[in-house]
Amino acid sequence: PPDNTRGTPAAREHPGREEILAWAFRRPDDGRSFGFSGGHFHRNWGNQNFRRLVVNAILWTAHVDVPPGGARVDLKPGDLNQNLDFKGKKK
Repeated sequence: PPDNTRGTPAAREHPGREEILAWAFRRPDDGRSFGFSGGHFHRNWGNQNFRRLVVNAILWTAHVDVPPGGARVDLKPGDLNQNLDFKGKKK
């Protein structure tokens, strides 16, 4: 991530270091796993590539063919914030 987004002391200790955001693993029994650490901020789901990464990974994990160019992840502008349970300001 950009160095100006590294908020923890441990992250600031290593400026410029590449970070692993997602990983996939195919087990010997053909089971599949996907890990992703990018879901901290809801607004990230507004990024089409972010959504496509996760949707493609879900399809791959479920042994569903991922379409050439990736799955469609269309989103209408107002849909992202629909049905959110706002908690109010932190005290």
